[in-house]
Amino acid sequence: MEDIVLIFDFDSTFTQVEALDVLGEIVLSGADKEKKLNQIASITNKGMSGELSFRESLEMRMKILSGTKDDITELVSRLKSKVSVSIQANKEFFLKNANNIFIVSSGFKEFIEPVVADFGISPSHVYANSFVWKNNAIAGFETQNPLSGDNGKPLVVQKIGLNKKVIVIGDGYTDYEIKKAGAADLFVAFTENISRSSVTEKADFIASNFIDFLNFITHGTKTVIPQA
Repeated sequence: MEDIVLIFDFDSTFTQVEALDVLGEIVLSGADKEKKLNQIASITNKGMSGELSFRESLEMRMKILSGTKDDITELVSRLKSKVSVSIQANKEFFLKNANNIFIVSSGFKEFIEPVVADFGISPSHVYANSFVWKNNAIAGFETQNPLSGDNGKPLVVQKIGLNKKVIVIGDGYTDYEIKKAGAADLFVAFTENISRSSVTEKADFIASNFIDFLNFITHGTKTVIPQA
């Protein structure tokens, strides 16, 4: 791992879920809660599949969502119980190789940093959006952050200036864009939680779980794990 840098997406890759969807479950109420949750999920999927620009997707979801710092604390608690099963099972790998692992996400630092900290990943290795706060409540997001706009991930990775082989692991089209822009050597589509054909068709390798990925980077092969 000394000669490789791994860049992980967060939502539906490091965790099983989309964090803003879970935030919606926490903060939304009333008769139209289910309708709004479905709207958020639909917008998320369109953004991750490349049907919507990321800025459009983010703005549309933030118009539906709200939240306080207490809600984010609750969100972090829920996300810690929703780390992807195969990643949780390989926690020692992350603790051992944390210096060569980055999180580049269009999610938000406020809930990503506390979750990945349990895996030895420091805030300096987390690149994500940030909320704007007013009176302890979410009032929007920092619009100048490259990750809040289109093609933000490639721009951020290029700015980090990595001098090793770079492998991107994610479930969304925005993750593939890092390789497309020449900022990564390989793109691995992570399908343990969700598989999108518009993403997998662009992948150098499709990993159905983290064991698949480890076998790929060490042996270049896919291992079929016997079912119990």
